[in-house]
Amino acid sequence: MIPTPSTTYRVLLTDLLTDRLVDSLPVQGLALDDYIGKTGSLRGVVPTPNAEVAQRARRALTPGRTGLWVERGPDIWWGGILWTRKPGMDDRGNLGAEIQAGGWESYLYRRLLVDDYAATARDQFDIVRDLLAYVQATPGGDLGIEADPGLSGVLRDREYSRYDLHSIGDLLDQLAEAEQGFEWRIASYRRDDRTRARRLQLGHPTLRTGAADAVLDHPGPIVSYSWPSDATEMATAWQSRGASINRNQTEDSAPLTSPLLTAEDDLANGWPRLDGTSDYSTVERQDVLDGHARADLAAARRPVEIPEIEVLLGGLVSPALIGATVRVRIRDLWHPRPLDERFRVVGMSVSPPARGRPETARLYLEVP
Repeated sequence: MIPTPSTTYRVLLTDLLTDRLVDSLPVQGLALDDYIGKTGSLRGVVPTPNAEVAQRARRALTPGRTGLWVERGPDIWWGGILWTRKPGMDDRGNLGAEIQAGGWESYLYRRLLVDDYAATARDQFDIVRDLLAYVQATPGGDLGIEADPGLSGVLRDREYSRYDLHSIGDLLDQLAEAEQGFEWRIASYRRDDRTRARRLQLGHPTLRTGAADAVLDHPGPIVSYSWPSDATEMATAWQSRGASINRNQTEDSAPLTSPLLTAEDDLANGWPRLDGTSDYSTVERQDVLDGHARADLAAARRPVEIPEIEVLLGGLVSPALIGATVRVRIRDLWHPRPLDERFRVVGMSVSPPARGRPETARLYLEVP
């Protein structure tokens, strides 16, 4: 059964390169999410109850060429690119087109670096802006993405070969995950309450937005929560591999490797030896590879905790919370001593209202 359409959300369909409005069609079962460090997504069904709407949908829904903007009231809540369209009919004879879209970040993973690039002692944010400018300087590549100004204060040496055919998104991720790295995302918003805009946000060492903390309580606006702790990817020892180096043609090639790193303090405090590894097949410099290994071990030394809370949507909760700090207060049997802590919001999944279901958002939190 196709869910009842939301009445508070409006999906705008635009030409991806010019942002010219093509149409606005109802979307049933709308679900959207956005994150720091992960590409957001949108899913839903465009119903086509008659020939006129079907013709409009065929014209407006062009995978790879259609931009989507989601408005909630006067505000932009999401933006991205339509990648798949699947017309079909359900068991009741209702016709519709399932759609899936990825956030603007998804475009950067579909663009390759087909030229050489080198930077020496250049701020890592300048390297990011260089790569974005490279993407948008090519014919058919300008999405009008603006980049945050400013510097991180961390200088990098980087050299990328055109023969490796790196995706730009992968290069940004690899740069961000290096020692003393940063966070990035592409935000959608309305500039001056009129123009739709896309901005590449940069934050070192983390991306932070907002000033005052929103306070979320249970009992209260927090409807449900889960608090996973996952040690399946934990490590107390680490070694990274780089590019294959073969200076002697008579011998087999071997990859560049970092030193074996161990978290001696953790082992002394009773944690078991857990080995981890990572591959950087295009890294040929020892210092760059060693920096990646140190950063990877630092990120893997404890079980991953990404608490999730589901809250009723209201004045306190909007996509502007991504990167902001919220104060969470929970009192229940698991927390006989009430939890009262501050967390950074690193992701949000929105569920518009449907028949018998209120409008809610699931917030993904970073443990301090």
